[in-house]
Amino acid sequence: MLPFFVYGTLRPGEHNHGLFLRGRTRSEEPAAMRGLTLYDGPGYPYAVETPGEAAVVRGELITARPEAYEALLRSLDHLEEYTPGAPTNLYERVRRAAVLTRGTSVQAWVYVAAPTVAARLRARGTPIESGDWSGEGRVGAR
Repeated sequence: MLPFFVYGTLRPGEHNHGLFLRGRTRSEEPAAMRGLTLYDGPGYPYAVETPGEAAVVRGELITARPEAYEALLRSLDHLEEYTPGAPTNLYERVRRAAVLTRGTSVQAWVYVAAPTVAARLRARGTPIESGDWSGEGRVGAR
């Protein structure tokens, strides 16, 4: 039961946090994930894998309550339009290391842009240089 690294609408204070995570989490801690570049999408961000680069995405590490884990995993896969092996996925759920603010590294699930989406974003997308989609990190944020 891996925790989830969230960086967009599932973060505390964002719309989908209340819809999908409220009451289902045991802990929520600030964290970062290296080797990802964040791109602004229409209403939500995409993390694109950039191995070997110093890019960092900031978000939260969400640990689910054990009794809610399986249902939450299914709900998040549905929200992110992820089906294992499907060529139409917008996101892929992958296992990567998240680093907590105290320096501890934890393996977590993260939804990253699927290969076709990632290629389009690399070619024409708008990267969020801060790696943080919340607040001022968003393109056009106020």
